[in-house]
Amino acid sequence: MVSSDNQCDRRTLLQKLGMGLPALGLTAMLHKESLASAERGPHFAPQAKHVVHLFMNGGPSQVDTFDPKPELDKWHGKDIGSLNLRTERRTGAPMKSPFSFKRYGESGIAVSDLFKNTAKHIDDMAVIRSMYAEVPNHEPSLMLMNCGDTQLPRPSFGSWVTYGLGSENENLPGFLAMCPGGYPIVSTRNWRSSFLPGSYQGTYLDTKNTALDKLLENIRSATTGSKRQSDQLELLTSLNRRHQQAHPSDPRLESRIKSFEMAYRMQLEAAEAFDLARETQSTLDMYGDTIIGRQLLLTRRLIERGVRFIQAWSGAGQPWDNHSGLESAHRDLANQWDRPIDAFITDLKRRGLFGETLILWGGEFGRTPVAEKPALNGRDHNHYGFSVWLAGGGIKGGTIHGQTDEFGFRAVDSPTSVHDLHATMLHLLGIDHEQLTYRFAGRDFRLTDVHGQVIDAILA
Repeated sequence: MVSSDNQCDRRTLLQKLGMGLPALGLTAMLHKESLASAERGPHFAPQAKHVVHLFMNGGPSQVDTFDPKPELDKWHGKDIGSLNLRTERRTGAPMKSPFSFKRYGESGIAVSDLFKNTAKHIDDMAVIRSMYAEVPNHEPSLMLMNCGDTQLPRPSFGSWVTYGLGSENENLPGFLAMCPGGYPIVSTRNWRSSFLPGSYQGTYLDTKNTALDKLLENIRSATTGSKRQSDQLELLTSLNRRHQQAHPSDPRLESRIKSFEMAYRMQLEAAEAFDLARETQSTLDMYGDTIIGRQLLLTRRLIERGVRFIQAWSGAGQPWDNHSGLESAHRDLANQWDRPIDAFITDLKRRGLFGETLILWGGEFGRTPVAEKPALNGRDHNHYGFSVWLAGGGIKGGTIHGQTDEFGFRAVDSPTSVHDLHATMLHLLGIDHEQLTYRFAGRDFRLTDVHGQVIDAILA
């Protein structure tokens, strides 16, 4: 755990001593000191070094992807009012899945034909079929999945991880959020650092853009050479530090200084890291020339360069929120992801990165087994039971954890909270979730608050 109070005291002391160092050099020294301190964060040997969160924002249907329910075929369109399936909106009869399921791998886990390519790796995955959230609304459920709280402004999961472990590459952000076409619901709050230092917030990329200058705005200067930029940054940092001395308790100043420094370092290294043209044609063909394909290929390149935490979103808004037209909408969305996920996992394996990369797939909640009225072609929000899967660093593959009831509505066996999920993922990163804390407003905060149990059954 990083001691924020001690770090701030050292920083203030060095600033006031006036040691004659150029401001940029002083900042770099303090950054390395902070990084070294953070890298002592693991409480035990980690299984994973990186996290990749494949976020299906909007809420994919568990009964149409990774949790088959044959009972829905029997009851399709029939009245089961006595079952009391409480939903957010008025819903009708059960709706069978329009997709077929098949068993894959030695584990024989059933997966929908929506993800037949992803299912090639089922023996490396742990499917949690008993996830539950707190409310059936997108905004609080996104905050719960990302920040561990449905209402209060808390740091995001990626911010906690980079705060606790640091980054392996100080020239690139430790935490990246990639969402093509704009922001998801609740915007940048999904990757905020909140009361943690601003340097731990996520850096947003619109991966709909392919040109480097649009993907990373202002990555190059059209008028200023590198030497002059360095001189300008040194002067700017000096002025900012002088101003900061008069306002030592304002964290926004430190965040602004860090953002300028990171931007300059990214100008030096990002051009190479984000250049997909450096990949072989066979690799490009494997991922496919699509937005999601390029997004996951970029994710692999960033993992290779030490980026700690990457979120890859489906797109702006809530694409998987299919209250109607679910068959075509889910099919289109799955087609965007299925082949790139297969390519991504295959690529990680052949490069020796799969074992150190923890992958999470899922949305903020699931969907109801009963259909929206009046037609049997869409599903409502369902936070009572849904599915996610994990793969990679430290995960016991070919595993199913928990189950929902016969219709796929509610978790009935080994109900698993989002706090349990977070505690488990932190554990695989070598972090005791109860020990990763930050003192703010007179109390110690943590990602899992006062909750969370590590899911031992899915650990290798």
